[in-house]
Amino acid sequence: MLDHTEDTAALEPDPDARLMLAARAGDEEAFRALFRKHAPRLVGYADRFFRNRAVAEEVVQEIFLRVHRARGGYEPRARFTTWLYTIASRVCLNELRRRRSRPEDGLAQASAEAAPDPGTIPGAEAALAGRELEGVVQRCLDRLPEHQRLALVLTRFGEHAYAEAGELLGVSEAAVKSLVFRAASAVQQALAEAGADVPGAGGPR
Repeated sequence: MLDHTEDTAALEPDPDARLMLAARAGDEEAFRALFRKHAPRLVGYADRFFRNRAVAEEVVQEIFLRVHRARGGYEPRARFTTWLYTIASRVCLNELRRRRSRPEDGLAQASAEAAPDPGTIPGAEAALAGRELEGVVQRCLDRLPEHQRLALVLTRFGEHAYAEAGELLGVSEAAVKSLVFRAASAVQQALAEAGADVPGAGGPR
């Protein structure tokens, strides 16, 4: 006689999906539990797009606003995190496009003007070099095609497997690996041109 217990369990929603189903039914505490669990990690994820904590926090508020609005049509057809990061990725990319289309607001220049002279701070030259190197990486990321950037952020910073990232991007696992390889190679090339010591310049394997 076959035991169907394991098969039945495999078909049950994951704990996050059960919370989302409760939120769909009107349980606001279940929704708040999802926010408390996933918001901190999503802030870190969004911060990889914008390099601005305040902007990342605003974007995460927008992500959960959309999740709340979409709760009525939610169905646990995949893992909750796959569904959540699909929404998060769209919100991040939309915000990124919006910010690229408008002129700089001058905040970066104001911050630079307000910064103390590096020569007056012990160890400031090394810190400044680190910030300059980080700026090289960020400028390279900004120039990447959106799917390359998103694939790199999902797999390297969002800690998604290639297959999961493929689900989010709507491409195959092999395509994600190719996108990540090209993105990582571009970043490594930018670092090499900036004079950084870059191990493994061949990119991910």
